[in-house]
Order: sequence, then C-alpha cells, then structure tokens
Amino acid sequence: MKLTVFGGSGLVGQQLLEQAVAAGHDVTAVVRDPQKVARFPVTVVTADLLTADLDTLVFAIGGADAVLSAIGPADNKAAGIASKGTAAIIEAMHETAVRRLIVVSAAPVRTTPSPRNPNPPKRDEGDPFFLKYVIYPIVKAVLRPRYLDLALMEDELEASDLDWTAIRPVQLTDKPLTANYRIALGENLPGGRYVSRADVAHCMLRALDWPETSGRAVGMAD
Repeated sequence: MKLTVFGGSGLVGQQLLEQAVAAGHDVTAVVRDPQKVARFPVTVVTADLLTADLDTLVFAIGGADAVLSAIGPADNKAAGIASKGTAAIIEAMHETAVRRLIVVSAAPVRTTPSPRNPNPPKRDEGDPFFLKYVIYPIVKAVLRPRYLDLALMEDELEASDLDWTAIRPVQLTDKPLTANYRIALGENLPGGRYVSRADVAHCMLRALDWPETSGRAVGMAD
C-alpha cells in the first residue's frame, strides 16, 4: 500500500515507519524535522501541521491508499496539536478523495466529555476498585488538557465522512513488539494497564485490512 504517516518522528511514529517499511509499504512521512526520520527509507515531506498550507498537505496525501497519524500532545502545554492537526489532515483528505484514516488516541478518551459526546461513562466498568476510584481520577485530572485534545480529535473524526479508526491504547511502554495484545471495538479492556508503542503501531497497520473498525474506536491493552 501507499501510506502517508503524520507524526513519524515520535515514539509511536518511528515504530510505525519501521514496521510499515518492513511490511513493504510505500511510505511518505510528514514531519517538522526530517533529520529525525533520516534513517528510514521513506519519502519525506517537511511540514508543521499547525502552520502548513493546504497545498503542502494535499501533496503529501495525494495518491495514498491510507493516512496514519501518530500525532498527539507530548505534554499539557502541547494540547491542541491532535485536534487541530487532525482537522487539517481531514481537510486535505477531502481535497484528495483519500478516505482511510487511522489515528492514535488514548483509553481515557472513552470517559472524557466533549461537545459531540457530553455524557460519556464516568468510569470504565471493568477496572479494579482502586484504579477506578483513586488512581485514574487523579491521572485524568492532571492530564485533562491532553485527553480533552484527543477527545476533540475524535469529534473531528466523527464529524467527517471519512473511513476512520481511532486506536485507544492504555499506558504506553517501550517494550518490544509482541503482536500479542487484546483489542475491543468501542470500549476499553477490563484490567488493561499497559501496552507497548511497538504493538500500537502494529495495531494501526493491522487496521488497514480490518473493515470492522471503520467509524469505530478500538481499545487495546496487553
């Protein structure tokens, strides 16, 4: 397949580039700093999603079979990159008639209110008591700007007419690829705590040939 990857210089994005190339895909990586992806045999388009003009994004996406995005806020100060960047990607995809879009989100988005989903579940039913009522509320309060950004990103997806999938992993690790993880359509995994970035990239590529994920969020955990 011909793939366009956004966020390829990040930790998930680099795993995505490595695995996509190894699988024989023709990859275009859209990044702000080309040096960060110089080791990968990919076509590089230099662009900042928040400031790039539409023509640059159309050039990067045109002719692709699918677009994969690993963009997301690295910290609370960077919140906004996922929703605004994804809106820019969607606009460019409409211009090019490319329809398949797979993005990285996060498990806490399922319980994060947003304009299109103002009354989500307050807690994940399958979580143990201590995690559900003590740990996760603290984590969500501290990281609220990041999760709200991702929730707004998913709002952008739902408002589009694209064939989209949002992968919602639990806490990420740098452990190696296992391809042995749990998935669930439209919900999180009971008791899920961790999953590797390599496995998240694997799941994104797997979703390319997984029509059941169209228009759905996919929870994943080890």
